[in-house]
Amino acid sequence: MIQRQLIHVRDVMSKTVNFVDGIDTVNNAIETMKKERTEALIIRKRNEDDEYGIVVLADIADQVLAKDRSPERVNVYEIMSKPVISVDSGMDIRYCARLFSRFSIHLAPVIDKAEIVGIVSYNNLVLRGCDLARM
Repeated sequence: MIQRQLIHVRDVMSKTVNFVDGIDTVNNAIETMKKERTEALIIRKRNEDDEYGIVVLADIADQVLAKDRSPERVNVYEIMSKPVISVDSGMDIRYCARLFSRFSIHLAPVIDKAEIVGIVSYNNLVLRGCDLARM
């Protein structure tokens, strides 16, 4: 019987995480996305009792572009998803892929000790996961 190597989310995640405030305009978010070459931004907590949010390119396309709204006049908090679905850094990548499928998401922040330490996407799971599995 072949024993499969366990690959954790922390082994394949991207460690670069870009944060913005919910009060920022969508235009500012777009500029940050272009500058950082990312498709997702994490919305900072306003206080200890708050939760993280997320805005992805699809949110901007669906809720701003498609509805002919001005990115300069729409705030990120109006279009973000909150609370964000996150994954633990120690999760097996197979379970992460199942979670993505079940909730129709394609990326999520990675949490370790209640702090965001990275972002994981299908790209990370498949491309990096398969490379690690071959080792």
